[in-house]
Amino acid sequence: MSGVTLAGLFQDLKQRFAGASLHHPAADARILIAGLLGLSQTAFLSEPERLISTEDAARVDAAALRRLNREPVHRILGRREFYGLDFELSPETLEPRPDTEVLVEHILPHLSRIAARKGEARVLDLGTGTGAILLSLLKECPAATGTGVDISENALATATRNAGLLGLAARFTAIRSNWGEAVATRFDVIVSNPPYIPSRVVDALAPEVRLFDPRAALDGGEDGLDAYRRIALDAPGLLAADGIVALEIGFDQRLDVTDLMSRAGFALLEQACDYGGNDRVLIFTGHKGQA
Repeated sequence: MSGVTLAGLFQDLKQRFAGASLHHPAADARILIAGLLGLSQTAFLSEPERLISTEDAARVDAAALRRLNREPVHRILGRREFYGLDFELSPETLEPRPDTEVLVEHILPHLSRIAARKGEARVLDLGTGTGAILLSLLKECPAATGTGVDISENALATATRNAGLLGLAARFTAIRSNWGEAVATRFDVIVSNPPYIPSRVVDALAPEVRLFDPRAALDGGEDGLDAYRRIALDAPGLLAADGIVALEIGFDQRLDVTDLMSRAGFALLEQACDYGGNDRVLIFTGHKGQA
């Protein structure tokens, strides 16, 4: 054993992170140690005198060096919780963020209504990444099946792995496609959290995002709206009658995205803000000429 206690390890890590001006030194230290050592939050808080082995102390120190290099805690751990579920991460997937849970919350009533009426519901996730949005919806709605689309093979492999770990493999399909290009069927719900940050802004983001999130999942083109233009183009041929399109947006994009979707024949059904009070979710319905 190293002679270091859990409490001592935590205090040391917290001080190192604070000294490097990381924004949340205590939370980062707690999450990193608990994740690496497989400790529940209860165990972490109730066993301060637990002795840490030399090997575990070395693992924590190696991880701490990565965090001091601004690699996010959940990237180091290789997983992150979203909507009460645990998702593996990979280099070509975004970390699922808490604000995106708002998107799931606002889709679920519509998905449940469609499933109750039809006996089933089909969901298409454009740019699925880890699969967090789609798999959370499938977990909450047993009558639903889903297709996750991504241009990245790495992302699709990660989403497929997450589906298996969550017991949802039988209701999940992965398709490699540039948005809806390779998708041939219609869906009751189309959902997307696309790249929406203007290109010029990406390089000014915090190092945790700029250096470790895949740029393709961040960069929305010159005005941040490229992906929404493509979704507006593809959605009419992919949405079933009485279906919905649910989108996550940037804080200042509500009017622009609503205009794009309106010009494509969709009507705004619902909008919602994130936990910080910023515009975050838009839900549309009613494309003219839907099948």
